[in-house]
Amino acid sequence: MRRPFVVIGLGRFGGSVTQELIRQGAEVLAIDRDDAKIEAFREHVTSSVVADATDEKVLKELGVHEYTHVIVAIGNDIEASILTTLLLSELGVPDISVKAQNDYHARVLTKIGADRVLHPERDMGTRLAHNLMSKNIIDYAELSGQLSVMEMTVDEHKCGGTIGALELRRKYHCAVVAVCRNGTFFSSPPMTEVIKKGDILVVLGLTKDVYQLEQAMAHKKEG
Repeated sequence: MRRPFVVIGLGRFGGSVTQELIRQGAEVLAIDRDDAKIEAFREHVTSSVVADATDEKVLKELGVHEYTHVIVAIGNDIEASILTTLLLSELGVPDISVKAQNDYHARVLTKIGADRVLHPERDMGTRLAHNLMSKNIIDYAELSGQLSVMEMTVDEHKCGGTIGALELRRKYHCAVVAVCRNGTFFSSPPMTEVIKKGDILVVLGLTKDVYQLEQAMAHKKEG
């Protein structure tokens, strides 16, 4: 049986990923060259090792290929990031996520075996910009070049009404695919579902349509 997660690189991004995985109860093997960074997580992760992830022998000895998912969060050393990703791919790791420094780095990572390329600074900037557009927008992400998902709340005066009454499908060709209520998600809510105060609606649609909905919310904010 494969084991869950390996995080290579415990800088700001890798550390935050590790903390969130721990919070969700996942087993994590943490790897970093810096003993101080490892020490900060030693008591919280399943196991931690001071090691050089660009050394194939080390990766084999740690049994990294037995894990389900490896996150390469190496900081500014692009060469180390690329070499580590290549080794992981050759070792047969089934799911590799890698932090990219720039678009060129991202293209190389994709070609050598990264399953998911992450742009944390760019993505955070995108999310912040969308959040600033309207107080109702909690989160936003592009799932592909054509499809986007947005988490949103509704104004208090619309609570008590139904999802259908929002007319998101008719006006913006967007669908409410899930609702988060008191921290619990339930998917495919019916159009007759009554919206309660504090509900978060997960809206899915073509990127251009989600953008139109977002613009409408922004204009409402300005008004």
